Amino acid sequence: MSDALHIPGWRHVYSGKVRDLYRPDDGSARMLVVASNRVSAFDHALEPAIPGKGALLTSLSAWWFEQLAGGDGGDPVANHLTGEDAPAEVADRAMVVRALDMLPIECVVRGYLTGSGWAEYQVSGTVCGIPLPEDLSNGDRLPEPIYTPAYKAPQGEHDENISFEKTVDLVGAERAEQLRDASLAIYARAARAAEAKGLILADTKFEFGVDEDGTLRLADEVLTSDSSRYWDRTAWENGSAPADRMASFDKQIVRDWLAAHWDKQGTPPALPADIVQRTVNRYEELLARMTA
Repeated sequence: MSDALHIPGWRHVYSGKVRDLYRPDDGSARMLVVASNRVSAFDHALEPAIPGKGALLTSLSAWWFEQLAGGDGGDPVANHLTGEDAPAEVADRAMVVRALDMLPIECVVRGYLTGSGWAEYQVSGTVCGIPLPEDLSNGDRLPEPIYTPAYKAPQGEHDENISFEKTVDLVGAERAEQLRDASLAIYARAARAAEAKGLILADTKFEFGVDEDGTLRLADEVLTSDSSRYWDRTAWENGSAPADRMASFDKQIVRDWLAAHWDKQGTPPALPADIVQRTVNRYEELLARMTA
């Protein structure tokens, strides 16, 4: 599935489940990353698309890149943006970025116990093999954020949770430590910013690449609804049921509906109009609250 466009000066080279990549005709070491309105769940692209999703996520990602580059008063985090305006055809949902050597590590940081981590914890008392205290509940805050990297599998295959030692094997000890330390530091910084807006950043994932000078740069999307779980802090503090405490500002609405109406065999069913609209509303609310 692709929404590839004819964009003067750029040629389409790749489409993932939700993003399209273009290379410049001039051969320079840049790329145009265009966020589509497509939505995926359970490793399938779904129909219909979510109206405005690409623009909403691009706006939030751009806002976070600006904050982490020093806009929040913190130490600048190097990123992949060139500072160049995207072409008019996709200006609201695209970024012009440096071409990097992307590292095959998905840098996941978890500050709260939920999702697949909660499922594992119930069985073994661990998350990605990391032992946690006893008697934690679904949605509880962890004593401290944990780094649980994953190996980025080739397109069409499932990412695989891996140990820190495995990341050392993949990228070397110095780079592995750099990825871990940068991910934990960025998460802590972002979690504080979210808390100031009445939100909880439960977990997130980062991707990094290396430029021609060997500089590590934050890349891809960052701290968006598609790469992170955000919860309303008041609801988390006062809710009695997990669904109330952890109502996410992301596509969880889509996942929940699909899990209830599809056996994961064959082609997924089309999303109902009300599920699409509720998802749009959650994306819009998160962007408005974070950037206010």
